Amino acid sequence: MRFYSKPLILLGLIIYFYQITRPIASTLLTKTILSALIFSWVGDILLLWPNLFIYGLGAFLMAQVCYIIGFKLAQKGPSRLDQVNFIKLFFFNLPIYLAAAFTYYLINPNLGSLKIPVIIYIIVIVSMVATARERFKKCNSASFWQVFIGAVLFFISDGAIAISRFFKDFPESGIVIMGTYVIAQLLIVMGIRSYLVDHK
Repeated sequence: MRFYSKPLILLGLIIYFYQITRPIASTLLTKTILSALIFSWVGDILLLWPNLFIYGLGAFLMAQVCYIIGFKLAQKGPSRLDQVNFIKLFFFNLPIYLAAAFTYYLINPNLGSLKIPVIIYIIVIVSMVATARERFKKCNSASFWQVFIGAVLFFISDGAIAISRFFKDFPESGIVIMGTYVIAQLLIVMGIRSYLVDHK
């Protein structure tokens, strides 16, 4: 049942997002979010086989990159580099950095040859969550909170996968991983929809 149900969950979301964005299908925002969902779907399928983990990781890496681009596009004009307060930015994002660092500390001894790919992935997903947080006051409130909470849940889901696979498996891992992941993807899509509705 897992082999059939897992791919179907995200496929429904892809079809839904495609339907609601058909009038603006040619925009870069729509293309990046749709690409993120498709890469996630491919990653879901690849992760059904443990020996394809590295390829699944690659697919999700591409999904995170697409989400970063999409989140940057789904906001009012991003600040110029010379207007960014990097110290303030660092402290705002510090909880994300600490959570990622702690997860890496737990899984590091068992990574083996996957150490470099996992480090790269951690950097990218942290950047995705940070980009979602940076949308604060640069879009409508509903869009910000839906996307930000979705990004945090995505981070939690991936953290649970890492801990379950490389540190210590726990009985509720399947429910935690899929529960947070599905809600994360749904919230991100609804957040982008809120942004698009606000900018019709």
